Amino acid sequence: MKPRDYCCCAIPMVNTGIYATLIEQLVAGILIGALSVGTPPIVGAATPSFAGWLLGIVCFVAAALQILGFIGVAKEKPILYRRYVTLHGIVLCAAFAIAAAWAIVSASRHSTASSNCVKRFFSDDSLQSQGETLCDIFSWVDVGIMAGLWVLLVILQGYLFLVVSSYGSSQRRDHQQYDALSDPTHPLTKDTIPMADRNDPWDSRPSTESTRAPPDANGGQYQHLRQISTASASDILNQPQQRPDDSLSSDYGYKSSYYSEPQGNAYSSHPAQSSYPSDGYYTGSSHQKRPVPTDGLI
Repeated sequence: MKPRDYCCCAIPMVNTGIYATLIEQLVAGILIGALSVGTPPIVGAATPSFAGWLLGIVCFVAAALQILGFIGVAKEKPILYRRYVTLHGIVLCAAFAIAAAWAIVSASRHSTASSNCVKRFFSDDSLQSQGETLCDIFSWVDVGIMAGLWVLLVILQGYLFLVVSSYGSSQRRDHQQYDALSDPTHPLTKDTIPMADRNDPWDSRPSTESTRAPPDANGGQYQHLRQISTASASDILNQPQQRPDDSLSSDYGYKSSYYSEPQGNAYSSHPAQSSYPSDGYYTGSSHQKRPVPTDGLI
């Protein structure tokens, strides 16, 4: 069965969906079993006296099997849950087969059901003709209700059986993947670990910095790109440190005229001297005239 993520179109399978499915089947089994053995005979039913008890017992067994499903889900036991799915499918088929058999028998013995209805509810001879008409109508109505309810429950329980089966498939798949991590016949290596970077100790994805970086002082574009590397981390760490002004790098503005001019002392040693950019202390120009500190200023 194909694993699925949701049941009933919107309920997450883990774990709300599977618990809701098990609870529904538990309640349905108890309710249908109680109605089979605890309600008066149906007007349109022409079945043996043990028919209700037989269907009720099967429904109670189906309800009891849901306990195995709860244990298999809560304790994460895929083998137990798989046995639950098998037994649940067998009991479910048995319950619907019995219900279909009783509905077919009631439809084929319609005259018997009508006569039993007349004897039970219209014992007076003056009302016998009216009773036959009413019993004939209600008998067919009961058979139609039984058939419609059977079809509705087959659709619902069939879908829920697909839900519990798909959950078992996903549970077994997850356990197989988890057990494979400690399988001695397939040890984990650098080539078998999922999501491992291949041939790159840092990052094998190319950089997009060149598309976002602005041009440098000379109008050139930033050319550095991270490419797939075959070197190890230790080889990279042992390489000599590179500066922006070496032969392997382009000029990023460090060799421009602004940085090549001789720099003066940008800070005044006098405590009262102002240090605003307009004073010329931060321009880096050696030929600009600077104010001379005056003695006596505090």
